[in-house]
Amino acid sequence: MHLPRTGRVGFGALAITLLVIVNMFTATCISVTRRVEPLLIRNSCHFVSPKYFSKSQTCPLWSSSFSSCFQKPRKSTSLSSTFCFSAVPSMASEATSMVSEVTLQGNPLLQDFVFPPFDVVEAKHVRPGILALIKKLENDLVELEKTVEPTWPKLVEPLEKIVDRLQVVWGMVNHLKSVKDSPELRSAIEEVQPEKVKFELKLGQSKPIYEAFRAIQQSSDWQTMSDASKRIVESQIKEAVLGGVSLEDNKRDRFNNIEQELEKLSQKFGENVLDATKGFQKLITDKKDIDGLPASALGLAAQTAVSKGHENATAENGPWVITLDAPSFLPVMQHARDRSLREEVYRAYVSLASSGDLDNTPIIEQILKLRLEKAKLLGYTNYAEVSMAMKMATVDKAAELLEKIRSASWDAAVQDMEDLKNFSREQGSVEANDLSHWDINFWSERFRESKYDINEEELRPFFSLPKVMDGLFSLAKMLFDIDIEPADGLAPVWNNDVRFYCVKDSSGNPTAYFYFDPYSRPDEKRGGAWMDEVVGRSRALSHDGTSARLPVAHMVCNQTPPVGDKPSLMTFREVETVFHEFGHALQHMLTKQDEGLVSGIRRIEWDAVELPSQFMENWCYQRGTLMSIAKHYETGESLPEEVYLKLLAARTFRAGSLSLRQIRFATLDLELHTKYVPGGSESIYDIDRRVSKRTQVIPLLPEDRFLCGFSHIFAGGYAAGYYSYKWAEVLSADAFSAFEDAGLDNKKVFVEFRGREPSPEALLRHNGLLAASA
Repeated sequence: MHLPRTGRVGFGALAITLLVIVNMFTATCISVTRRVEPLLIRNSCHFVSPKYFSKSQTCPLWSSSFSSCFQKPRKSTSLSSTFCFSAVPSMASEATSMVSEVTLQGNPLLQDFVFPPFDVVEAKHVRPGILALIKKLENDLVELEKTVEPTWPKLVEPLEKIVDRLQVVWGMVNHLKSVKDSPELRSAIEEVQPEKVKFELKLGQSKPIYEAFRAIQQSSDWQTMSDASKRIVESQIKEAVLGGVSLEDNKRDRFNNIEQELEKLSQKFGENVLDATKGFQKLITDKKDIDGLPASALGLAAQTAVSKGHENATAENGPWVITLDAPSFLPVMQHARDRSLREEVYRAYVSLASSGDLDNTPIIEQILKLRLEKAKLLGYTNYAEVSMAMKMATVDKAAELLEKIRSASWDAAVQDMEDLKNFSREQGSVEANDLSHWDINFWSERFRESKYDINEEELRPFFSLPKVMDGLFSLAKMLFDIDIEPADGLAPVWNNDVRFYCVKDSSGNPTAYFYFDPYSRPDEKRGGAWMDEVVGRSRALSHDGTSARLPVAHMVCNQTPPVGDKPSLMTFREVETVFHEFGHALQHMLTKQDEGLVSGIRRIEWDAVELPSQFMENWCYQRGTLMSIAKHYETGESLPEEVYLKLLAARTFRAGSLSLRQIRFATLDLELHTKYVPGGSESIYDIDRRVSKRTQVIPLLPEDRFLCGFSHIFAGGYAAGYYSYKWAEVLSADAFSAFEDAGLDNKKVFVEFRGREPSPEALLRHNGLLAASA
């Protein structure tokens, strides 16, 4: 792929060009939910599986443009007529006919609103609301198929409205499931999900719509159409074929049954992971057992204990409760001196959701079996080929990239392990000659502290969430000439900790909005960090008939919450995560594309969509940006220059080991979707062990069941696509190197943008692995 030349451009223009380039990539409609993984934590951040719609988990909601960010705060009431449902008393299906008109009239899912009524939607609204919605959209689809013509007004615009309406309501419900889970909400979603999938399949397999798009492509106007219009047409045709539109009746019926079952299995997989995470609680009452844990971890553990009924728990005297949620789990692995505690917590972590009623093993096997059958129905050899059909890479190209990075990382990772053994031996460690998985992060932290004279816990006071957000918004102002202002109270929220912001252009006009939900809530919120669209920019769905509907996003993290009267004091990795998700949000919010089906993050190749997010992470190490966010939360003191230099030097610490870890996941993903034979001689765990021999310096534990928590590929959209992180990281590093060439402090003019194939050398250089790859 060639990245276009732009000539000499200004700082903001070049940065915007980066996002524009990503928006030019062709692909399927997607949801952006990605997690930056700190050290050992399992990857549970992911995009959501695309079908005909952009997502099946967290979806876009609804809004429109406003003249001011600071209107009088409103409840979830009617302000617009663009998205409005009246009661639907006559239903075709038996299920929907049972829904009363009274029930529908009071249902917030069907009421008119400006911003989604997150504060009032309950599980009881889901069944009647979704069934009424689907019935209305079925009628709209019938009407579209009767009147469809190969023109934009008679095909694309009415289709977008149908797609968007389902995304609005289903998205609202599924977002709440991700951030405010409950048994009642799960049950309600499970009950109506088959009807939703059935409608998606009916829409995706519509022959009249498919033929109309083909007619546009074959028309005399094709060559003069805009790139955005061509992308919509080409994507719709390709997605329809991959969605089964060309299958014969019996094969299509089987295809549809597979899609229904895969949807159920994916939901169940994610629920099992969440329940298993919630199910582990380690109560500690003896202070010596938590020796080494920093004050922030002790405060959180005591706060968790209070929430579990230990009313008198304190950070100093306990009791303390350890969970498998990242802000609790990671400090134990990094700092607990009690090796037996580290071992217990680690073993619980790698065996998550692998036993009893929550065992995901049979779910994984069934998912892989059905995906393979689906691929065969579509005429492909394996599921990876289906996945790659809407991506930049091919199976061979993805494998080639992974092997290049693996070989560049291996010797460095081996040396990492030797360095740890030698260091722990120097410290008199009894386990020095037999370091196990639960020792790696503990001794890595000690080694890093010794080598760079830097302690991540001691850095927390310099990274308070308010200061980090101020610095991030200042960077956005410099890069993109936008202002971001608090707009709390303008939109309903699902939790009191959620913030709401307005994005304004250089003239002070609103251009986008976003929610930010920063803190971990393990009892109701799934792990990881992700960004998703709430509503996309769209001309067809304009509120006033003239200006395009403005985009709205949400960013969700699971970082350390405030403890006591202190603000959220972040690790540097949590800072990187916020920058990462904001990169995704910027791509969605700064789009200028008015065609809703390709605006923002929609129809970006899965293996390119991480480019803006990883690009933004790089700024965390740029002196001006870092110094603007690194202010002591009590004194206002800036991070000392010598500490910044140490942080910069530590950037490549254990880069080989961390790189191999990602390569393991990506390679395992490809192997499962190309070579695994359901019911064959190799189990899924056999494949994991085989892959790990080439990607892990020390062998896996026999009971390692990481796959049972690999939500990316079994509960999200990364199946045969986990390589995308490294693929996009190559693009990101290569793009950022253009800024580095010009000097990161040059705010006026940069060298022309890259006009060649992106090279992995920049990524290897950033990770300190270039010499190893030479």
